[in-house]
Amino acid sequence: MFDQRLLANIDWTLCFLVLLISGVGLVALSSATVGTPGQEDYLMQQVYRIVAGIGVIIMTQLIHYRNWARLGFVLHLVVIGLLVLVLFYGTGGPGAPVQRWLKVGPFFFQPSEFSKFTLILALSHHFRDFEKPKGDWLWMVWPLALMVVPVALIIKQPDLGTAMLLVIVFAPIIFLMGIRFKTIFVLGVFSLASLPIVWLFGLKSYQKGRILTFLDPERDPLGSGYHIIQSKIAIGSGGLFGKGFGEGTQGQLNFLPAHHTDFIFSVFSEEWGFVGAMLVLVLFLMLALWSLAEVLKAKNRVSAIQIIGIVSIIISHVLINIGMTTGLMPVVGVPLPFFSYGGSSMLSMMFGIGLLLNIRMRRFEKN
Repeated sequence: MFDQRLLANIDWTLCFLVLLISGVGLVALSSATVGTPGQEDYLMQQVYRIVAGIGVIIMTQLIHYRNWARLGFVLHLVVIGLLVLVLFYGTGGPGAPVQRWLKVGPFFFQPSEFSKFTLILALSHHFRDFEKPKGDWLWMVWPLALMVVPVALIIKQPDLGTAMLLVIVFAPIIFLMGIRFKTIFVLGVFSLASLPIVWLFGLKSYQKGRILTFLDPERDPLGSGYHIIQSKIAIGSGGLFGKGFGEGTQGQLNFLPAHHTDFIFSVFSEEWGFVGAMLVLVLFLMLALWSLAEVLKAKNRVSAIQIIGIVSIIISHVLINIGMTTGLMPVVGVPLPFFSYGGSSMLSMMFGIGLLLNIRMRRFEKN
């Protein structure tokens, strides 16, 4: 029998924030793509993806968040299998040269976008009744394996940005489980010591170029530094109130590559200025804080881990994307949630929002 309390506990504030951010993203995408050859249909495709994302949110509510956690390992295993398929049958996707997508009929999807959420589900179930043994670090072996396997496969694609996001999402969950500062220090020292090896043998030449360009964009202004330079020009030229809708030069005249995906924030900032950019940041901040507030009310570890994991995904995406568009971080190809054009990113993020709503709808439960 359907519990009427579920409808009474729908978090309409969270729904409104997500739809508002998505709506602002449509405004930015409209200006970035309308009138651009080959991109005339991108706006309507994004609308369809938002509608499909709302459907994903509704479907997510049909299964209790604890049951999603129980399915976590199986779903994570499926995604790992898809990541293996990407290595053999992957394609560059619509307009992208790197091998990160699988094509099913006319549709492209990126399994790595879903790996972040299946990792959270698997960890939330693994740690549901966890009691950390004193002085023992072996409890980290299985959680590390859940994270390292997809990270290795994603790096192989190569997609260093998404691989880094998996590590970022993993860190706060392990910290919540009571990892000792001594262990964090040892891992930090080990990571720093391994950087030369990673530089020599782990990074592709274009990835090394991105890091060098981040340190000095002017070293190759017409090559690897072109994205960052044009992005900073777009953001800086927006001034306080911007040039107005459709009046930006960097996006409209195609000076800025990937202006509808990774660098859509630059297009929006040029047209709406500092005020518009701050509005977007405030909306994301409100979304994160409103979601995190539920952690204080969490009645079990499963819900707490899922909330922290999902909010970590959203925050890390926003900080990395805006960091790379402003030249504060290397260009790693991380989309801006609910803004950047893309189906896999939109649907996976909507699934995360669906889990947050799922948890908040069941806050009346005793345990």
